[in-house]
Amino acid sequence: MGALQAVDDPEYPGVSVVDMGMIAAVGIAGGRVTVELITTFSGCPATDVISSDIATAVGGLDGITDVNVCRSTEAWDTSRLSEHARSVMARDFTVSIAVPGKPAQCPRCGAQALVEQSPFGPARCRAVHRCGACGEVVEVLRA
Repeated sequence: MGALQAVDDPEYPGVSVVDMGMIAAVGIAGGRVTVELITTFSGCPATDVISSDIATAVGGLDGITDVNVCRSTEAWDTSRLSEHARSVMARDFTVSIAVPGKPAQCPRCGAQALVEQSPFGPARCRAVHRCGACGEVVEVLRA
């Protein structure tokens, strides 16, 4: 898992694919490695970049002769995010994490006063909100 921990999500430098909860399984047989990847949504435009980065990182390990990165049929959701990912996303990217059944909090002031401005953000899995308390524009990551 160490090599995978070094592969960042291209949208969130400093947050690995492991911390994003995007690794469903890793299989090793001899020098062959299979990594099962869960993307944050089915049409994720970064899938090829992430797969290539994984293949490069894992393929650089001693004794590895082949790396196969395949898509998982498992659905990703925000519960898969590590605390490290949540912290970095809030602090460095002003991203709040939607948790079903709970109001999203502003990553700047902590208020539960986010008002959706657009259901469509820079990626399909994010919506644009504004905090009614501090005025900050916030992206909300949702599953």
